[in-house]
Amino acid sequence: MENPLHHFELHPLVHLTLLGFDISINKAILAMWAGLATVFILFMIVVRGGLSLVPGKIQSLGEISVDFIRDMVNEYIGADGMKFFPFIATLFFFILACNLVGLIPGSYTLTSQLAVTGAFAGAIFILTLIVGFAKHGLHFLGILVPPGIPKVLIPLMVPIEIISQLARPISLSVRLFANMTAGHTVLGVLFALATATALWIGWMPFGFTILINGLEMFIAFIQAYIFTTLTCVYIGDVIKLH
Repeated sequence: MENPLHHFELHPLVHLTLLGFDISINKAILAMWAGLATVFILFMIVVRGGLSLVPGKIQSLGEISVDFIRDMVNEYIGADGMKFFPFIATLFFFILACNLVGLIPGSYTLTSQLAVTGAFAGAIFILTLIVGFAKHGLHFLGILVPPGIPKVLIPLMVPIEIISQLARPISLSVRLFANMTAGHTVLGVLFALATATALWIGWMPFGFTILINGLEMFIAFIQAYIFTTLTCVYIGDVIKLH
């Protein structure tokens, strides 16, 4: 049986170097380009189709998607959230597109790479620190002291809160990476079973792949939603500061 993790291995398709750095093109790069192109083309279709007071089907879909993100931003960030709307919307649609592109046979799931999800989570964590200090100054450090806590417990709670804050980007990146990796691994195992067993019994694992593939499409949306929601929550926390 073929190793079910072979799908996550990356090998250069086009060898390139720049100033001594390896910038070779592989399946992950192609998947990233495919995700970007998918989002760009879909919204270009919406815009080029013409915007009207009575929206058509394509414009309605685009407006529903944008309103969905806007409601999320308003709920978790608040009145100051609209300045972050372009970033949040881009993050959601890019992750969703990459998740769905990875379901195409022969493609690659960009979000199954911990380096990718870790880079996203790390950038979001740094963004929250910048926003927090820019808005509150040194008073932002008050986020390390939960409201209502007795002063005698502050020396104990500050290290705990620091660990809690540092755990956020770790949990954010691992959650997306682990879910996308696990689902594709299960699909790989079932496909291998379907091809390695006799024809009269191979239909059983193949049938399960169809069901799990449908579930993976749902998970692709849910994981993009969770990642984006937590990003809004983290930004909202540093803006509101308890």
